[in-house]
Amino acid sequence: MENLNLQWRLLPTLTLLAASLFLLVFKDSAKLSHSECSLLPYNQYWLTSKRIVTPKGVISGAVEIKEGNIISIVSEEDWPRNSKTGQVVDYGEAVIMPGLIDVHAHLDDPGRTEWEGFPSGTKAAAAGGITTLIDMPLNSDPSTISTETLKLKVDAAEKRIYVDVGFWGGLVPENAYNASALEALLNAGVLGLKSFMCPSGINDFPMTNASHIKEGLSVLARYKRPLLVHAEMEKGSERHVKLEDDTLDTRSYSTYLKTRPPSWEEAAIRELLTVAKDTRTDGPAEGAHLHIVHLSDASSSLDLLMEAKTNGDSITVETCPHYLAFSAEEIPDGDTRFKCAPPIRDAANKEKLWEALMDGHIDMLSSDHSPTVPELKLLDEGNFLKAWGGISSLQIFCSLFFLSRGLMGGNME
Repeated sequence: MENLNLQWRLLPTLTLLAASLFLLVFKDSAKLSHSECSLLPYNQYWLTSKRIVTPKGVISGAVEIKEGNIISIVSEEDWPRNSKTGQVVDYGEAVIMPGLIDVHAHLDDPGRTEWEGFPSGTKAAAAGGITTLIDMPLNSDPSTISTETLKLKVDAAEKRIYVDVGFWGGLVPENAYNASALEALLNAGVLGLKSFMCPSGINDFPMTNASHIKEGLSVLARYKRPLLVHAEMEKGSERHVKLEDDTLDTRSYSTYLKTRPPSWEEAAIRELLTVAKDTRTDGPAEGAHLHIVHLSDASSSLDLLMEAKTNGDSITVETCPHYLAFSAEEIPDGDTRFKCAPPIRDAANKEKLWEALMDGHIDMLSSDHSPTVPELKLLDEGNFLKAWGGISSLQIFCSLFFLSRGLMGGNME
């Protein structure tokens, strides 16, 4: 019964995932759709299941599809008299639910297609239950920080995608003080901007400070679009380990964890909140919105964000399934597949993230899908300090989220 109660509590989160950014679909997405995206050859058909997720709860019944659109959802009791036309595909007790929207994925195309590309990435998204994703302006080469580099993205995606795709643009020191350049990028179709408050690891995507962010918000206010921020601020004096120490156990995840303490997230968010107040009603950047990506720290950082919302700042926050599914204590020595930034923290922190998500203090989930080639993960060496950071997760988004709380079994009781 405990699982059933948790599932009912998760329904608002699922609805938010599926619908909260529905209006942010890339305006030219119709041009980018793949000609073979339909999985079934029928013009009209029914999908039946014992578990259909609807805004009103989980029902047993059928979903009617016609010419690619959902035209009705009926309960099992009403199903017989509505089944006179069309093919029927019975999914038994498999879950039928809205496709998810992932607002944070790195597909690395063009320029680093050996890391990922639009065909493989969007197929992985479809396999993971994601029907719309928004592609980050890095780690492609070049990064998407101008109209010219956005065109390269769109050209690379043309006729090569299997789900709907939109694009974020980049806010970097190079364009932060150039309102015309940012306006051109927004007019060209990016859904908002993304910036880093610490080194990104990508040469043409340097970090920004509060001044850059303030300038970006003033432009975004006119378009009513968000600024997404990687909120970690490096504090050298707060490092718990010295990276040049030859005695470090670099195969231990705890060593890496100490190099990016929660105080980095807290410091970045404190700095952000000095400009976030501009987004309040009647503020100089009213209409703009700040969104904190991949929150890992469920303590002071989250408390600051909750207070900012109470004060009227236009601000939201996301976390990721890997922060909800794993804890630092469980990560094996040398398994660099778990390296990401901010890092996966301890089990107590994980439980606090779950509580914040269920209580509505965390606004959404994203994958932060960030793949690379196996060689850069240093899997044989297992050096957490040198391995490339990023978790590949589009294809397991739903299963990772639900399995972490035992919610995918056939028994609803």
